[in-house]
Amino acid sequence: MKDTEERTRLPDRQPTTRVLASPQDTNTAGDIFGGWIMSQVDIAGSIAAIRRARGRVVTVAVNAFQFHHPVYVGDLVSFYAEVVRVGRTSLTVFVEVYAERQRREEECIKVTEATLTFVAIDDQRRPRPVSEDGGQRTEGRGRRTENGE
Repeated sequence: MKDTEERTRLPDRQPTTRVLASPQDTNTAGDIFGGWIMSQVDIAGSIAAIRRARGRVVTVAVNAFQFHHPVYVGDLVSFYAEVVRVGRTSLTVFVEVYAERQRREEECIKVTEATLTFVAIDDQRRPRPVSEDGGQRTEGRGRRTENGE
């Protein structure tokens, strides 16, 4: 975690999900439990993956997860998820998490970021192809590449 909170602004797009942090989501120290944040990140990431895959997905990896600052009861927590890579059956999603600190003059802090990998599955729960673009894969923010997963 970082020592000082750096104020920022919310991204200029709609959040994938937004949740008010509640007392039942705290750890023994009174801060919001990291596991709660992780589950919310997984939900937001899966929403982006489901939209892109146009169907069911499963989480197969948490590639990176960084907690920059704590989240407190009463914070309005916004989750922004973006598909950054599409393979044959997999999707990599980047999720940024911001907390609007209601009790401190409408502060906004980037609290967490994570990268997760999802796999699209069919009705038999087997991996299924995602790409519908002639074999090309999407990688990074808008870049195209010919190599596989």
